[in-house]
Amino acid sequence: MEEPPALHPVQLYVYDLSKGMARRLSPLMLGKQLEGIWHTSIIVHKDEFFFDSGGISSCAPGGTLLGPPDLVVDLGNTEVTEEIFLEYLSSLGESMFRSDSYNIFEHNCNTFSNEVAQFLTGRKIPSYITDLPSEVLATPFGQALRPLLDTIQIQTPGGNAFSRHNGQS
Repeated sequence: MEEPPALHPVQLYVYDLSKGMARRLSPLMLGKQLEGIWHTSIIVHKDEFFFDSGGISSCAPGGTLLGPPDLVVDLGNTEVTEEIFLEYLSSLGESMFRSDSYNIFEHNCNTFSNEVAQFLTGRKIPSYITDLPSEVLATPFGQALRPLLDTIQIQTPGGNAFSRHNGQS
């Protein structure tokens, strides 16, 4: 009799990069309430994976200088093995998620987390996270800041650049 495939838990770590400042200042600056400025990562196969201006990176869960996440969302389980997942990440790092493709509004850590979550579980990450850039840009202040914000290259301190050649790195 054949063994059922192993199930691996998949989580979304959510960090507020503003450390609460967005909640306090967004009504004054944007004319609307934002709960946070979200950075996300995917936890699977005992590691944390994320995308920033340095490309795809990994670390032990909670191992970046951001510390522990502000919120953990259980996305379900995956049958995708670690080997297949690492091959998938390697192909993403050479195509859709190269370091030079990072854009703070249109192609960021949340875009990566959403793509990987769908690959692993068939589920998207919460829309309040993926909708944040368009919410900010829909305001006059967001439009005024866009040229400046488009030049920002975020690198999450504490991660290691992902490379298939050295395992998870």
